[in-house]
Amino acid sequence: MSREARVLAHAKINLELLVLAREEGGHHGLQTVFHRLALGDEVRVRVDVAGRTLDCGGPELPTSGLGPVQRNLAWRAAVAYAEATGWPDGFAIEVEKLVPTGGGLGGGSADAGAVLRALDALAPAPLGEERLLQLAAPLGADVPFLTSRACHVLAWSRGERMLALPPLPDRPVALIVPPVAIDTAEAYARLAASRGEWRPAAMRCDLESLAIWDAVARRARNDFEPVALAWHPALASALDWLRARGAAIAMLAGSGSTLFGVFEPTAAPDASSVPPMGRLVLTHTLSRVVGVQLIG
Repeated sequence: MSREARVLAHAKINLELLVLAREEGGHHGLQTVFHRLALGDEVRVRVDVAGRTLDCGGPELPTSGLGPVQRNLAWRAAVAYAEATGWPDGFAIEVEKLVPTGGGLGGGSADAGAVLRALDALAPAPLGEERLLQLAAPLGADVPFLTSRACHVLAWSRGERMLALPPLPDRPVALIVPPVAIDTAEAYARLAASRGEWRPAAMRCDLESLAIWDAVARRARNDFEPVALAWHPALASALDWLRARGAAIAMLAGSGSTLFGVFEPTAAPDASSVPPMGRLVLTHTLSRVVGVQLIG
């Protein structure tokens, strides 16, 4: 009989995203402040099954560009776990996509983190969080954070070095999902072209400025945002729309193209609001990650 674990794979926003100099391995160093959102994909993992499968569905499943299963981060996470531990021989992963894809919200990375957590909860000899984070790091800069149980984190290097911070009070978040996509590799290339020579940058580690929303709003910044606005000028109207409705923070999400606004508890737009481009998705920040649910 198969055993199953269910996990909600929460999306994330970057309240700060600084792209630093290129490191020896060829990747650019990052300094970022992550915060989890309540919005998430629903992930189910079954073990003690024959073969290995991955099934994706849901309203946010892209209609094209899925590519081979071996490129899917949830699949790669399961294979990495199996190779590291010799278990399980077979797994069946089901993902219900509720996070808009390709917009900088970390949906695929969250699925990978959810799979790692689910397998470790099912495993006869669990690895524990520290080892899971080591498995997560090669999968992408967002995956370690979205594998952890933290909600609010200062991270640097490639996202694998993290300092968990006390969660901020829950705030409403409005997402605007535009009808344009931004390729991450192209975003890095355009950012490099706009800067010329890359220079090392000192980290700002004033933790008091990450402890309350007003201080976070004052330091909020995304290095990809000027590049995205030059590439797709219409995105500026969506940012202006969020600010006009009282967003304390209005920014590009990750490398884009989704935009987000963080609002005071009573000031968020309602679901009937119509942004100037794209569609509106309402959620809120998260102050606690729910654990893995075991079934069977």
